[in-house]
Amino acid sequence: MRPFLNSLFILLFLTACSQSKSKHITEFSQNDIKNALLIDVRTSDEYGLGHLKNAKNVDVLQNTFVAYFDSIPKTKTIYVYCKSGGRSAKAAEKLAALGYNAINLEGGYDAIKNKK
Repeated sequence: MRPFLNSLFILLFLTACSQSKSKHITEFSQNDIKNALLIDVRTSDEYGLGHLKNAKNVDVLQNTFVAYFDSIPKTKTIYVYCKSGGRSAKAAEKLAALGYNAINLEGGYDAIKNKK
C-alpha cells in the first residue's frame, strides 16, 4: 500500500507543478498586471506590428527566453500571449515547469484585433 501512495503522491506533485493556467485574452485587462508581467512571446517583427499596452517582447523561439526570467521572482504572475495562442500555451507550460505562475492568454493578439 505504501509504494502505491508514494507513487500517487509523486504523480500528483509532478502534475501540479507543470500545469499552466489560461484566460481568454478578451477577458484580460490592464488591472490584471498591477502586480504581474505581460509578455508578448512573438517575434520582434510581429511585436512591431502591434501589441498590448505594457507588454514586454520576449520571443519564445529564442534561446534566451528562459534566461530572461532568471531575475523574475517566482511569486510574480506572468501573463503570456502570442498571435493566436499556440506559442503562448507552450511558453506558459515552460514557465510553469520552472515554478512560475504563468497564465496563457488564449486567442492571442488576433482575438483583440478581431474584437475591435
